[in-house]
Amino acid sequence: MTDKIILKSIGGFYYVKSGDEIIECKAKGKFRNLSLSPLAGDIVDTEFDGSTNIISKIYPRKNKFVRPPFANLDLLILVVSTVEPAPNYLVIDKMCAIARHKDVDVAIVITKTDMAEYQHVYDIYSKAGFPVFYTGDGDDSQLESLRILMKGKLCAFSGNSGVGKSTLLNKLFPHLELETGIISKKLGRGKHTTRQVEIFQMEDCMVADTPGFSSVELDYDNFISKTDLQHAFVEFADYIGDCKFSDCSHTGEKGCAVKQAVDSGEIPLSRYESYCALYDRQKNIKDWEL
Repeated sequence: MTDKIILKSIGGFYYVKSGDEIIECKAKGKFRNLSLSPLAGDIVDTEFDGSTNIISKIYPRKNKFVRPPFANLDLLILVVSTVEPAPNYLVIDKMCAIARHKDVDVAIVITKTDMAEYQHVYDIYSKAGFPVFYTGDGDDSQLESLRILMKGKLCAFSGNSGVGKSTLLNKLFPHLELETGIISKKLGRGKHTTRQVEIFQMEDCMVADTPGFSSVELDYDNFISKTDLQHAFVEFADYIGDCKFSDCSHTGEKGCAVKQAVDSGEIPLSRYESYCALYDRQKNIKDWEL
């Protein structure tokens, strides 16, 4: 973890973690001229001008999200419940595609495994190449492996209301009850009332509260062209170059190696169906609409 990272911004002030301190800063005016706004997650340099701490430099970003606004996400943890609500594969796969397109690693956590069968969901995403964990009432055996995966990373949790994000966070960080309670309350919101992102220090990792992140779409700042979408489905990589036609869209052409892999069970059918649905949506977006 860096010594200087923006944790949140409020009313033109930025709160920067510097070692064990959190310092209140303002941004240098030059950023306005560059049309560059500091974001939660930004790695920065600061200086003291005699009266105020100033953010003087923003280091190059690994990635950036506009709605909600934050930067440098390392790991997106998608929380999926077996039931109440049942998995929405299209939403899960859309979030996976956006993350991979922005160079964000993805992990899947299946919750409520004591309430319904979970092996089907586990098989889909483990076969697709994602690390998959599960938890249920009385079974938290895999959470230590998830903690290890999160170590040293800026992480965000995403999932529909009711999937158990709050319960999962409380299990992951039981000794940080106050902080976890704050995050859990925010992450458990059904309807978000703010777009503000706040990052919390959690043992050996950081967790970003990202209101509205579960509802992001494949447009504007998250746009993935129909050509690039295939690369956001990581399990397609071994087959893309083997199609009969070099411009194969993998949506029904003859000699499509990806479709053959689906038919043989090497690529999960639900993942392919999500790809086709997203491709159909993306191909109709014109450049002037972005």
